[in-house]
Amino acid sequence: MKSALVLFAEGSEELETVTVVNILRRGGVQVTLAGLQEGALCGSRGITLQPDTTLAAIQNSQFDMVVLPGGQPGTNHLKADQRVAKLVQHMLSQGKYVTAICAAPLVLAQAGLLDGKRATSFPTCLDDYPKVAQQMNAVVEDGRLITSRGPGTAMDFALVLLERLMGAAIRLKVEASLVR
Repeated sequence: MKSALVLFAEGSEELETVTVVNILRRGGVQVTLAGLQEGALCGSRGITLQPDTTLAAIQNSQFDMVVLPGGQPGTNHLKADQRVAKLVQHMLSQGKYVTAICAAPLVLAQAGLLDGKRATSFPTCLDDYPKVAQQMNAVVEDGRLITSRGPGTAMDFALVLLERLMGAAIRLKVEASLVR
């Protein structure tokens, strides 16, 4: 079974988080929502989510994909946590999918993963990273790196992630059931 790790920090964007978790689970992906700390966490819009576990508890687990939602101050918390940088670097070096939406591509840029790569983000977020070939598309793929622009592109992002993990047929089946 394919697996995905979705990280959630205090102040992460709930819409991006829940959309990805929901779509991937609909498609049969084993999704683990991990908080940077224990307990329920309040997102950027004041919605409290209860992660399945913590990053510390799954540190040695294997996943096919990691997903970083954006939002503030959630992205700043992800950037400040050295475990997150090490995780995304390790996963990419292992040929796994490393994905981020909205402001969260900043985490990948700070970890050096976007140098010379095509990526997108919430407008202006990557402006301080001239080595990133910024794109304006809703979803941008460069090898195993997948980025997206923001809450309005969360559904497109989640469906691309599902397709990469489970194939086009599963994506089409899930998308049809959403009455999109």
